[in-house]
Amino acid sequence: MIGVLDYGMGNLSSVTNALEYLGIENCIIHNSEDFKTISHLIIPGVGSFAKAMENLKERGYVEAIKSFDNNGFPILGICLGMQLLAENGTEPYDCDGLGLIKGSVEIFPENSVRVPHVGWNGIKLVNDHPILEDVKQTADFYFVHSYQFHVANKNNIISTTDYGFEFPSIVKNDKRNVVGIQFHPEKSQKQGLQILTNFSKPNA
Repeated sequence: MIGVLDYGMGNLSSVTNALEYLGIENCIIHNSEDFKTISHLIIPGVGSFAKAMENLKERGYVEAIKSFDNNGFPILGICLGMQLLAENGTEPYDCDGLGLIKGSVEIFPENSVRVPHVGWNGIKLVNDHPILEDVKQTADFYFVHSYQFHVANKNNIISTTDYGFEFPSIVKNDKRNVVGIQFHPEKSQKQGLQILTNFSKPNA
């Protein structure tokens, strides 16, 4: 059972609809008690890092997520959900994150690129991970973001994306059970859906 976290940030239906299309059993997590009913967790999200962390704390999710990770269960962060996995973020001010992957989230370099980064872009594999099994490395994926994850340890980067400079587009923790994806797999057609399929596997 995959749980999709409801913390008041972003459109949950795009993720749940994709899971339904794939025939993957899922539910929406409304409170920390619901964590007891799931085997996998997806943290979606669109919006401000600081507001998202405020919502997670108010709903009692921070410790529940950390406990889920400590027990080795698979966690997937998408877009803002990926960024929340970091130790801290800067949107719109310095704020602690979940700290599941060492690093920080900062806005793209000023005047270097068009912000936000919106549209289709490719990825370049840096480190192997089951999340990309049977995914075409030449495929494009759908991005919408203005901030990038500065990963402390390059071994935690699964893929990068070129946007005038390279930024991490898929990251992982040391145990490999936590994965963050900057693009939206649920909006990235066949190859994005393959990523969700890979995440849903029992050994993900």
